[in-house]
Amino acid sequence: MRRLAMLLLFTGTVLVQEATSQEPKAPTIVIVHGAWGGGWAFRQVEQHLRDSGHGVYRPTLTGLGERYHLASPEVGLETHITDVVNVVEFEELEDVVLVGHSYGGMVVTGVADRLPHRIRHLVYIDAFVPFDRESVADLSGDFLAGLEAAGALTDPDFVDPVWVPPDSPIPRDVRQSMKTFTEVIRLQDEPGEGLPVSYIITREAPGAPDDFDAFAARARDLGWTLHELVADHNPQWSRPHELAELLTTIR
Repeated sequence: MRRLAMLLLFTGTVLVQEATSQEPKAPTIVIVHGAWGGGWAFRQVEQHLRDSGHGVYRPTLTGLGERYHLASPEVGLETHITDVVNVVEFEELEDVVLVGHSYGGMVVTGVADRLPHRIRHLVYIDAFVPFDRESVADLSGDFLAGLEAAGALTDPDFVDPVWVPPDSPIPRDVRQSMKTFTEVIRLQDEPGEGLPVSYIITREAPGAPDDFDAFAARARDLGWTLHELVADHNPQWSRPHELAELLTTIR
């Protein structure tokens, strides 16, 4: 009887291990924040994703967030692309769902162009979608005039987040190097070439216009999958659970 009990226990353990090993592993998700922000902005989204079994990285780009002490006029889009490339390579990440929000769309486009073999799915959240040799300034109409009118150019080398009062507590949005907005991206192929790509357009009401409609249209022309999320431009704050749920369905 003792031998039989041991055999059943061993067999049961093996069966449990085999069943567990057959469960699909949730992919690792790397989230790249938008302009003036930081990885801190996606803490709630990360928690929801981890609760669903995902590994999550939310790197902060040089000169922003907790890396604000590294702010410099020399920090450009190329710096930020390299930031995320290095996270993927040094953390030895494979089969990644790479997510870019707003300005982060510029960054993930460059990362995916360099590391397509590491990317499982590319996701844009209300984000810029650049072609080769385009910059945020190129894609934003009368860029400098708009910044000047908003009072965002107290220093010509930086763009201020004018919605943030000077005495706001940390964490908060911080000024960002002008070069990150004016430096053009260099791509080998069209954005997302050869990869599954999804574009999430946020709308404050179903069917309402959005500032990023032109990029959703570009995504449609590229044959990407479009999703609509009822939220403002920052769903990581206004709809963190809903955003996380949507990201878990994108495999």
